[in-house]
Amino acid sequence: MLTDPVPPLGILLISGCNVDLCVNILLTVLGYLPGIIHALYLEHVYYSRRNVDPAAAPRGDAPGVYSSRIQHGERHNQAQRSYGTV
Repeated sequence: MLTDPVPPLGILLISGCNVDLCVNILLTVLGYLPGIIHALYLEHVYYSRRNVDPAAAPRGDAPGVYSSRIQHGERHNQAQRSYGTV
């Protein structure tokens, strides 16, 4: 798994440069184990929501996750890409 050697690298790849990455870097600097736990939690949320149909199983936001890309499993841009047609 990518989070084992460098926890912020895994978060950078799934969420980009945002608050979740900054929190993970801070946790990794303060202690390696909290950084790994935070990275594994974010990856779990991302991959568990990635293959779920949002209309079939609506979910609330996961606590401690600030990135909409992780919250919605990378589906956050699909609603914004519509052309406005019905």
